[in-house]
Amino acid sequence: MLRLLHTADWQIGKSFGQFDPDEAALLAQARIDAIGKLAAVANEHQVDVVLVAGDVFDAQTVADKTIHRVFNAMQAFAGHWVLIPGNHDAALAESVWSRAERLGAVSDNVTLCLTPEALSLDALKLTLLPAPLTQRHTYQDLTAWFDHAESPAEHYRVGLAHGSVQGVLDDSIDSANPLAPERAASARLDYLALGDWHGVKEINPRCWYSGTPEPDRFRSNDAGHALLISIAAPQAIPEVTVLDTGSYRWHQQHYELRVDSDLAALEQWLASLNDHDVVALSLEGTLDLALHHRLERVLNQTQGRVRSLHAEMHQLRVAPSEEDLAQLAAEGYVGEVIDELKNEQHGEQGEAARDALILLADMLGQQRGDKEAQR
Repeated sequence: MLRLLHTADWQIGKSFGQFDPDEAALLAQARIDAIGKLAAVANEHQVDVVLVAGDVFDAQTVADKTIHRVFNAMQAFAGHWVLIPGNHDAALAESVWSRAERLGAVSDNVTLCLTPEALSLDALKLTLLPAPLTQRHTYQDLTAWFDHAESPAEHYRVGLAHGSVQGVLDDSIDSANPLAPERAASARLDYLALGDWHGVKEINPRCWYSGTPEPDRFRSNDAGHALLISIAAPQAIPEVTVLDTGSYRWHQQHYELRVDSDLAALEQWLASLNDHDVVALSLEGTLDLALHHRLERVLNQTQGRVRSLHAEMHQLRVAPSEEDLAQLAAEGYVGEVIDELKNEQHGEQGEAARDALILLADMLGQQRGDKEAQR
């Protein structure tokens, strides 16, 4: 029985520039922490080798201390790690990998496959066939040599590659770094471990993407996992188990708000979130002043509870009700300004008009409160 842990796309050093600095720092740290989780899983399931199918680093320019942190985190599993470069950390003449070697960061139980050469692990009766990227983009299938690679008859044959399986992934995926969908069969592989797609995806029973161990985007593609691969004997069909490794849950939600029940549904969903949630919320519709103030309160409360919340509200309008206007005593010129701002919300400056309307309403409400207090 051969047990492998298949992971990829760690993207260490990802900056998360769209987030506030404190949020970005925590999301980046979660990617380092994911290595410790992978090590714990490897220990728990007593795997023989951890396979990392590319994009360990997000860029060639990560800091030296980041390189050390990655390899130090891997030492929580004393077994064998095998890594290949992907498109983000390709094995250029001068790369993050050559820097890691110069720094002495790579420990004895870690093998960097920087060239397309078979790696024989005789103690495990395992031959690994790597297809490392030596430049960011290629337009030929780097796994083609697997078909003719030799290995002892009693050995397991396992491939590692990083790229896009042709004709299988979403049409929007870049056509660079193509991989043949039938490679596992043509190369007589027991298993082909793939990286590049950030979610778990089965190509066929012998070929899978593991996805990234820590979600890093809002796309819903089953990220935050690693794959435990159990192969009973050479040429046996692998048993693949999906294991949870992610810390943060990323949500992209859209709500249309018009009446009290719409806002209540949003409030109920937001109440279910905690500090493991990263949220992108888009809102549209029309609310009166009371409901808009209620919305602002719940968003502020949620921001203090979740890891990150960004609410896109440029399609949301404010329409003071007759009761709102009566309470504000908005007559004459002020009433005309309110009507004008209500109409301008549908133009190019709609967001600014909405904010101005809310500000004006707040000022009028404050003035009314002050007058009542003086009576």
